[in-house]
Amino acid sequence: MPLARRRYVTADVFTDQMFGGNPLAVVLDAEGLSTAEMQAIALEFNYSETTFVLPPRDPAHTAQVRIFTPRAELPFAGHPNVGTAFLLAQRREFLDAARTGQFVFEEAAGLVPLRLMHDGGAIIGAELEAPERLSCRARVTQEAAAASLSLPPQDVAMTTHAPQVVSVGLPFLVVAVASREALRRAKPDLAVYGEMLPLDGADAVYAYTHDRGDEPRGSESILHARMFSPLDGIVEDPATGSATAAAIALLATHGRDSPEERSWRVHQGVDMGRPSLLLGRTVKRNGKIDAVHIGGRCVAVLEGAFVAEPDKTARPL
Repeated sequence: MPLARRRYVTADVFTDQMFGGNPLAVVLDAEGLSTAEMQAIALEFNYSETTFVLPPRDPAHTAQVRIFTPRAELPFAGHPNVGTAFLLAQRREFLDAARTGQFVFEEAAGLVPLRLMHDGGAIIGAELEAPERLSCRARVTQEAAAASLSLPPQDVAMTTHAPQVVSVGLPFLVVAVASREALRRAKPDLAVYGEMLPLDGADAVYAYTHDRGDEPRGSESILHARMFSPLDGIVEDPATGSATAAAIALLATHGRDSPEERSWRVHQGVDMGRPSLLLGRTVKRNGKIDAVHIGGRCVAVLEGAFVAEPDKTARPL
């Protein structure tokens, strides 16, 4: 049976404390699993994402990685890449790659380069580079965006950009919210989601705000964010690297006077009790976004294995 004795490990991603951040399951022995079996395993874990590690097609790369939500496969995602790199770096079979500090994952959206993060010689996390340049797609009205978040229209800010679908590998509807207090009140309206989404590939809403007390410090900006994806069975996600990458790329594009390289600190998951910190970098060349990076700390949590069938010879106690 293909499923028998598959090893898995889990981590909390974008946090330095267990039970914070966004949990991730990584199936290490994925070779031979069908897509349907991977989907069933992801549903069993029921995390926002589960990854499956396969041998790379090109031996110059670290691994092929497939990413599943409880309902569907994704071409790219942020916290699964960061967490998978962190966890693989702890495994003996990936020690050579870990020594270089550089991983490259083959994914449906393309190649995803990652750099391991260290503190005092210990591997503490990873930083990815998004596989695609920023693409800006459909816009929605202030009223529709506000309704999707159960907010009045005035709580959606329009100063920097209109609510818009953007992507650097996975599309999201990105909405600027006027205040931290409004962000705290936000909750998804399923009826509005069903009418408005999916739109240009996006079926989730990423809402963010600049807290008034969080002024940019030199070349660093601070955001607070929440991400709602009830159409994927994820009411709220504690930390969403792919959406954060798209959002900061959009903001860096609109910031004509911003430095060519800007750092970002993005707080997410606070209002749902799983505080997360995402560290971003945007790089501009000749006024255009050249690269977007998202990284953060991780904490290993669980390690185990699962089997396909119960032992039919076992007798009940």
